[in-house]
Formats: sequence, C-alpha cells, structure tokens
Amino acid sequence: QEWQNPFATWDPRDFCNISEIVLPMDTYWSPPIFILERVNGQNPELNYMVLMHNGTFNSTRPYQVTLTCSLVIFKFPFDTQMCNLSIASFLYPAVTDFVMKTRRTPAEVIRDRKNLILTDGEWKFTNMSIIEFTEMMDDKGFSVVTYVISMDRRPTLYILNLILPTCALYLLDMAVLFGPSSLEEKINFQIAIILGSSMLAVILNNSLPTSSNKPPIIGTH
Repeated sequence: QEWQNPFATWDPRDFCNISEIVLPMDTYWSPPIFILERVNGQNPELNYMVLMHNGTFNSTRPYQVTLTCSLVIFKFPFDTQMCNLSIASFLYPAVTDFVMKTRRTPAEVIRDRKNLILTDGEWKFTNMSIIEFTEMMDDKGFSVVTYVISMDRRPTLYILNLILPTCALYLLDMAVLFGPSSLEEKINFQIAIILGSSMLAVILNNSLPTSSNKPPIIGTH
C-alpha cells in the first residue's frame, strides 16, 4: 500500500539528512481495507510502515488467506477456473474520501511475482486481470479493486487414476459382452466390472471438488 499525507512532511536537511523513518501502523492513519472473499487466514505480524520526507507512506503486509471460489467443473479434469480477490473498504465513500488505485498493470504484477507462484501443485497459473470499480451500497459508492486470477488444472494425475482405468473397464466389458464366452462367464465378469466401477465411483467422489452446483461430465456417465 502507498498513500500520501501532506501533514507528515519535513526537510531532511533540518534533521541530519533523515529522509525516511519506520513507524508503527497505529501512529498515523492508514487505509482500512479488507478482502471480501476471505474465509480465514493468518494476520501479518509486520505492523510497521515507512514514512518518507515528502509525506508518502509505504506499508507491505504479507497476508496468507483462504478464499472462496465458485468452481465450474463440467470439463473436469480439463477445466479452467477463475477466482476473484476483491479488496475494498466500506468506511469511506469513494466519491469524496477514499479511492483505491493500482500502481502496476497486470503484466507487471505477473512478472514481479512469477517466482512466488506455486509451480508444482495441482493448478497452473495462467493469467490475471485487474478491475477497478465503485460498489453502490445504501446510495453511497465505495471503491473496490478486484484481481481476477485464471488457473488451469493439471489433469495428468486424474487421467492416470480415473479416466484410463474407467476406459479400460468399459473396453473389457464390451469385449466380454460380444466375445465367445459362455453366459455364466459373462455374468461373473459383468459382476466384477460393476464392482470395479463402484470402487472407481467412490474414488471419484472423494477426488472431485465440492464447490460446484453441477457435476462434471466424467461423473454423469
């Protein structure tokens, strides 16, 4: 965060060339903001800010939070999800008192934070966009900045554990059904296929995400 306070300025030549100082967060006014989609998380212990001689405040507070995202998993495991991270403050109206702006473009943010993004997990970060708008509440407008994060799911694990075994079971089922085996052998094998499909259904049910209103296509057939 960065903001300006014209009442907190000084001439460094009058104070031993001191051009910046570190102060606790409660020393001066700081922007009261919060994350709309936040469920829980860890509050930062870095409760300090840097004050420049020209009245510019800088505060870097790393948050580790859990957010809620509405998933669309119809194409699971080949799905692409978009999650919002909305930062807002509903204490000061945006028209007269408090307006939030982003200093950098999405391309600059992605470039600067590329080494901090997890690269070996289930998700692959693909893109990010920033939306600045005014939210109307009780006939008042409040400033909101939303980061729209796009992610692709890495499907290799689900292909090996779910899709390929399922396809193999159905191919075996068709081969036995139209094969020269006796009726008794076909019935026994069909029962084994049903049991195997049931076990895969249990594994699939434990693997699928629950934050979706519609089941994936792999779970409906």
